[in-house]
Parts: sequence; structure tokens; C-alpha cells
Amino acid sequence: MLTDPLAKALAEAEEIIKGAPHVKTARDLADGYDYLAGCVEGVLRVAWSYDLDFPSFVTSTGPYTKMGLDNPDTLYLHANLRDDAEYVITGQRGTAADLSFQVLKGDYSPAEVPGSAPAFDDRAIDIGPDGSFELRFGPARATAEKNYFTLAPGSSMLAVREVYSDWDTERRGTISIRRAGSEGLAPKPLDEKALAKRYNVAAKMLKSRIQTFLAFPEWFYLKLPVNTLTEPRSTPGGLTSQFSSVGHYDLDEDQAMIITVPRAPKDVAPYQGLQLGSMWYISLDYVNRQTSLTADQARTDPDGMQRFVVSERDPGVANWLETTGHRRGYIQFRWQRLARDLTAADGPGVQVVPFDQVPRHLEYYDSARVTPGEWRARIAARQAAVANRMVG
Repeated sequence: MLTDPLAKALAEAEEIIKGAPHVKTARDLADGYDYLAGCVEGVLRVAWSYDLDFPSFVTSTGPYTKMGLDNPDTLYLHANLRDDAEYVITGQRGTAADLSFQVLKGDYSPAEVPGSAPAFDDRAIDIGPDGSFELRFGPARATAEKNYFTLAPGSSMLAVREVYSDWDTERRGTISIRRAGSEGLAPKPLDEKALAKRYNVAAKMLKSRIQTFLAFPEWFYLKLPVNTLTEPRSTPGGLTSQFSSVGHYDLDEDQAMIITVPRAPKDVAPYQGLQLGSMWYISLDYVNRQTSLTADQARTDPDGMQRFVVSERDPGVANWLETTGHRRGYIQFRWQRLARDLTAADGPGVQVVPFDQVPRHLEYYDSARVTPGEWRARIAARQAAVANRMVG
């Protein structure tokens, strides 16, 4: 049958999920099966949108198709390319904190991160007074032109990230892509041979996606001491305007992690965000639970520091990050659209304390507190913002 490769890959993927080294409880396995469903949806979307002559931007990851410790504050889009064609990207700049572009060569695999050339944010392009822009990516030209970017040999994908710091007020932009010369034409109808190829591609991608993002944390997270965070450093993978601080946690129910970090000035980092992730290397539920906070969403203490409490139990403070039943997981800070490199002084400090001692370790505990009603209002605001901004 035409779908046999995908059916076989799905059965093999289920075995990979069941055999993942971090699976210890029924909750771990249930999370894995949920993750698998999102992976199936994601690879089918990618396989069926693949057309180098008639490309379109596709949502790479979202609330239901998570991968790669997806950032809750980011809209991820991608389109496939070939390195010998020219592509025109047009759009309208919204008011998000950051808009960046990255050309990838190859794909993520359990052995390596894809190469990147070029990677830049919208400070590198001309944008009209009304926010409109047009970029071109294609073969090398004899003379350099503004808003034209050369596709290096092997270029295969354009990734676009629109990053939000204030979910309530920042407005989405628009963006589209076309291959130059394809205007007014149409792709060939799919036949059985083409469909068979797509099912085969989806099958290969499904296993690779799961294996890759089980291996990925070994490179950058799990070799670090537990319950620590690194100094800010340039993010691997070519995001030239982003620094990150990463770590992994392991907390009992009667423990809490307190993270203290300076709030970065807007002229240094328009975007600063912190998130938790599960051992499947994906974000926790950020719609109905507060598992991430941007600098704009978090409370800042009078001394200019932001203090977060990571715990399973509710400490009654505004900057609580919920572990949602995940004793173990990943932590990541991101700073984007940077005006300068960050140093250790810009990064987080971490301490693990008994849960019932949290108040004495928060210097401004009284001003950090929230009532149950205020907490519910915070969650309601998250739900409304995601419904407005991150559908799909």
C-alpha cells in the first residue's frame, strides 16, 4: 500500500518513544505519545508543502507540533529552497521584538546541526516607512545589492522567526515567498508516484526527527552539572543575534530553584525570555500554564533584577514557573536582537532551596506575591494571547 512506509515508521517511532532513556513513569510515556502525534502532524505538513518552484511558508512548530525546545514566544516559519533559483520574499513588518532570517544547508540529524549562511535580523535590510519590505535570495551577483542575499551551495531552507516579548500588545506581521519567474503558473498535479515519494519522505523524517531531538540535548545540556545554568553564549546553529543560557533541572516536590537575572535594557536586548522544557526537548504547556516568561511579562524587583521560582508547588509569586509534573527538564534563557555581546554579569544565578524557605530567599518577596485571583488572570491573559497570535 502507498502508506506502508509511514505506517512502518510510525510503529518504529512508537518503539523509540517507549525505549527513550528518560521514560520512568506513566506520565513520561503519555507525554511521549502526545509528542509523537505532533511529530506525525509536523512531518506530514513539511512533506506535503515541499515544492522548490512553488514554495510557501509553513509553520515549523507550534502548540501542537513541537520540536527542538521550541520557544513559546516565537512564530517559526520555513520554506524550502534550491540554491540555483531566485526567491522573492515580501512582507509587512509587525511590531514583534525581533524578526530574523536564516538560510539552512542540510537538515538537523542525530549527528550534526545544519550549516547556516546567511543569518541576520531585519536591521540588515531596508524596510519602508509603512513597514513593507522585499528581499531576494538567489545565486551570486556581480555587484552587491541591498536586500539581496546569495544562496550558498547546498542551501535548502529559509527559516523565519518572529519573536514576541509582550504577547498582549505586539502585532503580527505578514510574509510570503515566491520563486522569481513562477508568477501566474501552477505546479503539476500530484500523481501516485509523487504521493508515494511524499509518504516515503514523511516516514524518513518521522524517525529522524524523534531520534535527532532525543540526541540533541546530549550535545548542549545533559553534560552540564544539574541545576545550573551556563553563562550567556552565542547560540549554536547560526542565530548570530541571539545569546542563550542553558541547563537542566532535577527537583523534588519539596525543592525549588530560584533564578536571578538582570533585566536587560531594551536597547541591549529587546527580547529576553526564560522557558522550561520536558525531557522530550519540547516546551511545556505554555498556553494554560505559566512555564515561560519574557522580561516584559515578568515582575522586576526594585534593584533591577528578575527573580524566578521553578517548582512543582505554587509559591504564590508572580514569577513562578510551573514544572507541571515534570521533575526533570530543560531550562533556557534567550536574549535576541542584541546590540552587544553578553557577559557573565548579564547572566543568571541559580540556587536550589527547600520549598518552604522560598520567601526568605526572595529579597522582595512581599512585592512578588500574587493572589489566586491575580494568578488566574495571568493564565487567562496567556490563553487569550495565544488564541490571537499562535493559531495552528
